[in-house]
Amino acid sequence: MIGTTVTHRRYVANSHYAGNLVDGAYALGLFGDAATELCIRTDGDEGLFAGYEEIRFVAPIYAGDVVEVTASVTRVGTRSRRVEFSCAIHCRRQPEISESASQVLEPPVVAVVATGTVVVPVSR
Repeated sequence: MIGTTVTHRRYVANSHYAGNLVDGAYALGLFGDAATELCIRTDGDEGLFAGYEEIRFVAPIYAGDVVEVTASVTRVGTRSRRVEFSCAIHCRRQPEISESASQVLEPPVVAVVATGTVVVPVSR
């Protein structure tokens, strides 16, 4: 179970702030989706998010970006699972070129990292 990883990619369609900036809660929502799949894969249950120990916003996310979220189990308790999360930007729009221009970022830019705990029911 330790080392089990789930990856989701998403095109970011909407912004929240001026300049097409996306709010930080967007990445946290994606982390929740990845954690749900992780719990299903490891425990056969959606589980519940208990909380974050750390969240760091290290780069902005904009509408038009393509982001990849990963969630990996790093510690296992009786009912708890510690999960490391990362949200990286793989593509970024280039509005200075045209409305639809975009580029692949090599390497991807890490935007958000976090550590959290999920809980699952006692094994049946």
